Amino acid sequence: MTIRSYFMAAMAALALAGCAAGQAAHARPPQQDTPQMTDARRLTPERLYASPSLSGSTPRAVRFSPDGRRVTFLKPRAEESARYDLWQFDVATGAQTLLVDSTAIDPADAELSEEEKALRERKRIASVRGIADYAWGTADTIIVPAGGDIHLVTLTASGPQTRRLTQTDAFEYDAKVSPKGAQVSFIRDGALYAIDLASGQETRISPAAQPGKAISYGVAEFVAQEEMSRYTGYWWSPDERYIAFTEVDESGVDIIPRFDIAADKVTVIEQRYPRAGRPNAKVALLVFDRNDGSTRKIASVGPDDYLARVNWAHGSLWFQTVNRDQTEIRYNRTDGLPWRIWSPFTEEQERWVNLSDDFLALPEGGLLLTHELDGFRHIYWRDTSSGTLRQITSGEWVVSGIKGYDRATRTLYFTGFRETPLEQHLYAVSLVSSDAEGAEIRRITPEGGSWTITMGADAKSYIGTFSSPSQPPQVGLYTAEGTRIAWIEENALNAGHPYAPYLEAHTVPEFGTLTAEDGQTLYYSIQKPPGFDPAKKYPVIVEVYGGPHVQRVANDWRPLGDQFLTHAGYIVFRLDNRGTWNRGKRFEDVIHRLTGGPEVRDQLAGVAWLKEQPFVDAGRIAIQGWSYGGYMTLMTYAQAPEGTFAAAVAGASVTDWALYDTFYTERYMGTPENNAEGYHASSVFAHIDGLTGPLMLIHGMADDNVTFDNTTRLMAELQARGQPFELMTYPGQRHGIQGEALQLHLMRTRLDFLERHLGRPQP
Repeated sequence: MTIRSYFMAAMAALALAGCAAGQAAHARPPQQDTPQMTDARRLTPERLYASPSLSGSTPRAVRFSPDGRRVTFLKPRAEESARYDLWQFDVATGAQTLLVDSTAIDPADAELSEEEKALRERKRIASVRGIADYAWGTADTIIVPAGGDIHLVTLTASGPQTRRLTQTDAFEYDAKVSPKGAQVSFIRDGALYAIDLASGQETRISPAAQPGKAISYGVAEFVAQEEMSRYTGYWWSPDERYIAFTEVDESGVDIIPRFDIAADKVTVIEQRYPRAGRPNAKVALLVFDRNDGSTRKIASVGPDDYLARVNWAHGSLWFQTVNRDQTEIRYNRTDGLPWRIWSPFTEEQERWVNLSDDFLALPEGGLLLTHELDGFRHIYWRDTSSGTLRQITSGEWVVSGIKGYDRATRTLYFTGFRETPLEQHLYAVSLVSSDAEGAEIRRITPEGGSWTITMGADAKSYIGTFSSPSQPPQVGLYTAEGTRIAWIEENALNAGHPYAPYLEAHTVPEFGTLTAEDGQTLYYSIQKPPGFDPAKKYPVIVEVYGGPHVQRVANDWRPLGDQFLTHAGYIVFRLDNRGTWNRGKRFEDVIHRLTGGPEVRDQLAGVAWLKEQPFVDAGRIAIQGWSYGGYMTLMTYAQAPEGTFAAAVAGASVTDWALYDTFYTERYMGTPENNAEGYHASSVFAHIDGLTGPLMLIHGMADDNVTFDNTTRLMAELQARGQPFELMTYPGQRHGIQGEALQLHLMRTRLDFLERHLGRPQP
């Protein structure tokens, strides 16, 4: 859901530790020789959430400048790990310097507007303080939004100069520097504005918003932000003549009153939230011509179609639309006045299509896109007029993204999971050959962990972030062939590292595989306590997510909540059931029109394997999860044979898909009208008879993603049945529980519940 991306942010914030048995793959030997911990080396909840971060100084939003001379990044403060400043790395000299001190433009006590809070939730940066994001303009200009205003940083020979561009009390956001650097555009009060940097003159580009009619301009509607990862609603043409922007009409979208319950007040938010089967927003695409000041509406989309992606390429405006059933992506093109629209090609799937950000216009002509035409996401070249395609990569593995193209050598760089689904790597392939089968794919990054990649504009170098279960994320600058030029953040686990006191007792997962009922391979990880003794029996915590577009079993730096739980004496078990990410369409599609079935059976197969292990105390196994993981916790707990689990903790759980939004829910489930039986069977309420054991429910009382009524309805039904349960709610908190104090409270609450029902393990 995006419950998908909320796993990445909310799970990290919460430190949720994060069929027949097959042969274990990539297994590590048990840690039998690790000495028993002393209290001094035991990771405590207090230290887990304190500053500096135990994972070290991990930069965020690492980006090249347009000319490739600088690498910029957001760096956390040692004394306040949630507060970030903007730094730069000089590629020529290797020097690092502070560009913008966040306290100068965003004081610690600055109050966020409701609009800004919602936007940060959508972008999964709600926990970030100081500078949460920034954007490069030209080679010497950077836009920094902070405190509800837009700041322009100009890089000069004498140092960076910061200028506040907006002076109103309104909240301005989604700022962009125009391609040639003359203008800065942004959204204010639901309308699109631009400032001429030379004169300082401000102009409203779009019509004024009409709040009474729920019409706004240049913005992304709720489902675009929440489910499509499209956070903008306007796009400059490369020559600066045109700005394409949206007109969003939400008048037909249901208003769902949401009670934002804080510690000292209750606010009723009338949120326009399109629940499954209900009307969506209507979105039109308009184009503003800066030459004559005219605006033309060129396309209308919705309420039964979605505007998914917009790109300028080769002088043409491209926009992707998705039908309401989400079985087709239509690639639409218009070449300027009179803005005639045609559709050179489509991508169709029997069950559902997955969106991608891959859209690369080649200088020699054509587009590079990724499709799932053969069941796995691969790269294709497309002719822009006929739609003729040529497959570039192939095989039973997944391409995760196009990263860059070297036009001089015609070399394409991309990331994927070619050798193993547990590690993401950077690869290169030549486009000189027209034969996909004969094109040699070269892996650039070394094995032993996972990589995320940002390539320079000329594809001659890249920023690589590497991590493994034994190495927290480290960031370096590399040549395109993988030679490290310099560390941006080595993050070495030396004596000065924040994690050093706990390194001797550090635990790493062992990876293995099981076989699902349909023969597909399921990957699991099992992480054992320090000083593990195979002759003893240990309690187990099954950490579950289980939803689409998320992978939880990977060879990378693991959530430190897992480390804490193993230090406390628990075994932590994870399994990526069918329906999860980076395994291809067949692996995903099993949940079509019936969630909470195949995924549950896979999780129960994992528990059955656990119970066969001589070191597992079969009577002391608990399950817990958040968001889709909360849903999976409830569904698995309810459908498991009696005695399978000793307890369950479900956070921010979907309980009935009719309460969730259109784009996410209907992709997998259809609508309540055309799949009534599937909605019923996929609801927690259809299995509520099985929720008879110890259960804790947790929810933020201002959640605008999985709304609080998902939990209150379950509470009421359990109470009507006389079934006891425990409850913890967090005033003012949304889908993720934010702040060191609250995260500490949440961990203590969960740990107390687990210890009461599993017994306190011996660490």
